[in-house]
Amino acid sequence: MTTMPPESLVGEGMAALRARDPARAADLLREAGRLLPADRMPWPALAQAELALGNHVAAEAALDRQLALTPRDVGALLAKGQLRQHARDDRAAVSFYTTALAQAGVSGIPRGMEGMAAAAQAFVREAQGAFQRHLDAVMDGGLSPAMDEALGLLRGAREIDLQQPSLFYYPGLPQRRFYDPAEFPWLAEMLALLPEMQAELAAVSASETSDTFAPYVVAPEDRPAPNNPLLSDPSWGAFYFWKDGAPVAANAARCPATMAALALAPMPMIPGRAPNALWSRLKPGTHITPHFGMLNTRLICHIPIRTAPQCSLRVGSEMRTWEPGVPLIFDDSMEHEARNAGRETRTVLLFEIWRPEVPEDDRAAIVRLLEGIAGYDGAA
Repeated sequence: MTTMPPESLVGEGMAALRARDPARAADLLREAGRLLPADRMPWPALAQAELALGNHVAAEAALDRQLALTPRDVGALLAKGQLRQHARDDRAAVSFYTTALAQAGVSGIPRGMEGMAAAAQAFVREAQGAFQRHLDAVMDGGLSPAMDEALGLLRGAREIDLQQPSLFYYPGLPQRRFYDPAEFPWLAEMLALLPEMQAELAAVSASETSDTFAPYVVAPEDRPAPNNPLLSDPSWGAFYFWKDGAPVAANAARCPATMAALALAPMPMIPGRAPNALWSRLKPGTHITPHFGMLNTRLICHIPIRTAPQCSLRVGSEMRTWEPGVPLIFDDSMEHEARNAGRETRTVLLFEIWRPEVPEDDRAAIVRLLEGIAGYDGAA
């Protein structure tokens, strides 16, 4: 064979493959591989011939030569994963398969390899399930909340959620989705007023008119309307006690217990901006789509006034429901959404508080900053 030019060896070898003569193809392509520079050799073709002959070690060696030249060759990665799977090296197989599938998402699946890609996806799903079951058995019980979340991240069941406020980011704060109500001693006194607050909601609802609860999402008079499917929709309704830093006198007069409860909370006082405190009402079938809050220096508190089945709040990758007498305190600068998938209306007392990690001096600086932003008229 050595009397044949290496390019002819490749041509004859490829023809033998097409003719389904893997033995001849392998002989010709092996010889070509000894004579040609590595970057001119069709290593996947040699791997295909070796694999057809059952020479898995030789096939894998040929694929390794190809991947040394083009590490993101989708076909070579799929074939390498298949050989690692055959060798019962599942972790290596998953690694090659996932790399191949990720690259295929960018450059596409080579023609004729769609079946291999589908089989790779199925194997990865099965292997990940087995891995998760293994970790669950190893780490069964007794985990702290932090370790439980870390395990969820390792298994791929959770995501790393980060603060992404739309206006102002204060660095160095912990990335916490929800806070434990026990961290806020003033909540106990507030919850003691819950029966009176529920009675106030019942009284307001009994005499409700069409404008008692305004749509939460409204178009400002001097700005473009927000791109929100609930714009001007009372399905997400608001009955304000404080709005943009000022009390709503008529509503406050009707609900003294609620106002007394709000006085217990460390709400930020920023003229023209905060606090905002309201009954937030979510009617059946309403979905508040994923969004981010404006600041990461505050937390949002929900005191359930009227709970309802099949209502949920997602913050990042964590889902909660509203339970009677259990406040939800969360960082709204992380992506969050709410949904009422049931048949009853849900109402919470919603208000904002300073994030406890922000020191007093920086709180004062933030107030000055936000006042300055509000007071700027665009003049030089």
